[in-house]
Amino acid sequence: MARIVKKDTVNYFLKSFYWFAVGFLLSGAFLSSLVMFYFQYQYRNRVIPGVFIGNTYVGEKTKDQIQKLFTEKNNLISQNSFSFKTDDQVATVSAKELGIGYDTNLMVDQSLSLGKGRDLLSDAYIILSTYLNGTFLRPSYTYNEDVLKSKLSKIEKNVQKDPVNAEFNVENNKVVAFKQSSNGQLLDYESLNKTMRNIVPNLLAQKPSLHAVNLPIKIIKPDTTTEEANSLGIVEPIGVGTSTFYHSIPGRVHNVALATSKINGALVAPGEEFSFDKTLGDVSAYTGYAQAYVISGGKTVLGDGGGVCQVSTTLFRAVLNAGLPITERHAHAYRVGYYEQDAPPGLDATTYVPTVDFKFKNDTGHYIFIQALADTDNLSLTFTIYGKSDGRKVSISQPVISDTSPAPPDVYQDDPTLPVGTIKQVDFAAPGAKSVFTRTVTRDGKQIIKDTFVSIYKPWQAVFLRGTKTI
Repeated sequence: MARIVKKDTVNYFLKSFYWFAVGFLLSGAFLSSLVMFYFQYQYRNRVIPGVFIGNTYVGEKTKDQIQKLFTEKNNLISQNSFSFKTDDQVATVSAKELGIGYDTNLMVDQSLSLGKGRDLLSDAYIILSTYLNGTFLRPSYTYNEDVLKSKLSKIEKNVQKDPVNAEFNVENNKVVAFKQSSNGQLLDYESLNKTMRNIVPNLLAQKPSLHAVNLPIKIIKPDTTTEEANSLGIVEPIGVGTSTFYHSIPGRVHNVALATSKINGALVAPGEEFSFDKTLGDVSAYTGYAQAYVISGGKTVLGDGGGVCQVSTTLFRAVLNAGLPITERHAHAYRVGYYEQDAPPGLDATTYVPTVDFKFKNDTGHYIFIQALADTDNLSLTFTIYGKSDGRKVSISQPVISDTSPAPPDVYQDDPTLPVGTIKQVDFAAPGAKSVFTRTVTRDGKQIIKDTFVSIYKPWQAVFLRGTKTI
């Protein structure tokens, strides 16, 4: 009987404790809910205590107070400006124009919503944790990428360049169509915007100022490079030569252009010796050359092909700069004004088909290709030798001029093609001189070519044509 009483007592005690605990928990939950609802009601239009945005305390502040606080900060940020630069262009834009600043509306919404969700336990944890330890929200910023792109449109237009695919067509051992590949480029807005987003958070840490930003350029590769377009190993320019021929008569301009077209596109195989005369072919009226003034028998007269030496001279300069071995070169008998318009005396090479030639050898181990362009509008000539560089370096000394002598008196020659009373100068006085320069070609620090070019020019008189033609 005693055991039964004792067991009933324990059961009664356990049931009482259970219901007490349940009641206690329910009461606690009810009281906590009341406290939470009261707390949320008290801060329904304010941020709960302990909230920071970055290092700025916004706890217990209203929406208007937070907006005012960050509007002041944005006013300070707007005083900054940016100088966007390329190598030769610049655009200055203010932070205000770019809409740079704190994203006030987003930060207000984030801070006001803390601890005011629909999950009681989660809200309670957030409120307690924030009150005890603080909650630090990461600042949000605004920045208008579209406005920046609009401000940089002029620079973008100048920078943007489409890639060029290579073109290389050969017929009868001559290049008939050639276009060197080149990379395209454009402004790299993705990289620029990343840079700008990294800059923005630091603007408040310093006084308003002008910030220089180098515009990133994105390189675009062509679909077909020069090397891929041909199987001859022709990759890049290895030597360039230029000259001008101002004051040339129409016949001479025609001949320069015609002779240039004959040399343009020539391919020179590895180990092959190039002959200017052989490549040029016959120079006469039968092959399309006009009459222009040449020197014959010590006189300036009209002859077929006057001006061809402008072409051989320009090619000579390109070969010099390419560091190729020159196997035959002849200087003119006197100083010709055309060849000293953009170079000192001594940088000329005369030819006379078929007896006087200009030759060089291709010792690069790869094919080379000669591209020539005669600009008859600007009266300039350019030769570019393409191949594959083997690392050779060229050093050319300045010509040393000596043994100078004055030009003889002017000479007048009768010309039946000019009206009576017309005087036309066709040649210009040139003093006699000796010109000497050297060229040194090295590869991997070792000398592979050392040559000296000597030109001896006799003095030359000015020549005037005097019209004798009567109407």
